Amino acid sequence: MLPPELEKKLEALEKKYEEIQNKLTSQEVLQDRREFAKLSKEIKDIREVVETYRKYKKIQKDLEDAKELLKSEEFEKLAKEEIKRLEKEAEETERRLRVLMLPKDERDEKNVIIEIRAGVGGEEAALFVADLLNMYQKYAEEKGWKFTILSANRTGLGGYKEVIALVEGQGAYSRLKYESGVHRVQRIPRTESGGRIHTSTATVAVLPEVDETELEINPQDLKIETFRASGAGGQYVNTTETAVRVTHIPTGITVVCQDERSQFQNKQKALKILYARLKDYYERQKEEEIAKERKTQVGTGERSEKIRTYNFPQGRVTDHRINLTLYKLSDILEGKLDEIIEALIQHDIDEKLKVQV
Repeated sequence: MLPPELEKKLEALEKKYEEIQNKLTSQEVLQDRREFAKLSKEIKDIREVVETYRKYKKIQKDLEDAKELLKSEEFEKLAKEEIKRLEKEAEETERRLRVLMLPKDERDEKNVIIEIRAGVGGEEAALFVADLLNMYQKYAEEKGWKFTILSANRTGLGGYKEVIALVEGQGAYSRLKYESGVHRVQRIPRTESGGRIHTSTATVAVLPEVDETELEINPQDLKIETFRASGAGGQYVNTTETAVRVTHIPTGITVVCQDERSQFQNKQKALKILYARLKDYYERQKEEEIAKERKTQVGTGERSEKIRTYNFPQGRVTDHRINLTLYKLSDILEGKLDEIIEALIQHDIDEKLKVQV
């Protein structure tokens, strides 16, 4: 059975739904396009919850009727079968309702800025960054999302010290937010002549893209510098000052972009990254101030947390947050991430349901 507090919320939503329905048929609203659009969106947002709640109430009523039939010897067997079916349906519908009533993450539909940095392991860690970049790029392609590299600091052997990309597509943050943390690789590096297995790491940070209207920044708080872009090994790839370094003076957060030929384009990319980092910085500060727990999340923000191991000798990938091991390493590195992400989403929901009122 649903907790009384949750049932009260559902009753209130159903009442609101009926009120909006009545308003939508009134001449006053029908003649006001803006109000009609606003109410139509409101009713759309709560329709699934209300319809599921009505289904739940009907199942409960049918259960009561079936239990009444138990009193009749003639229908006892039939009633028992019906009760068993209805109880299973009630359980499934109740869980669906609980999930629908969980607080929505307003960022879920946003585009994503994903930052991947080499950790422990030198050149091998940089090569692992390239593998992760390829994995997320392939995953984005599978989802029909647009994938754009905003900034890249390459190394001589084809790896990256750091790479930042923008992923644009519906629901990108809702799925990629679980990727934040330390990723660990165990394999024989290309640079290892003795055939020994090494462990290297890379860190991934997933930030929702921020619209400039969401965050007010005083232009005087920004220090913008230009310099000549350089490639791997320090060789200049441009004779003019097209590279841009933007520093937010109050926080000390700095972003460098030098991949574009145009200073303007590099500045725009740098600002896009800076806005996302600042929004994340302020949100984390706020959470710390109010001591907000992250127990109901599956490591969606702790970048020091080791979240996953990619073991090449055994061909396995292990997600340590949910103790999930899959012997599908090559598929996963080719962007087949859904099995892991779906399991993480389900675990996240289960944890949140445990603390739901």
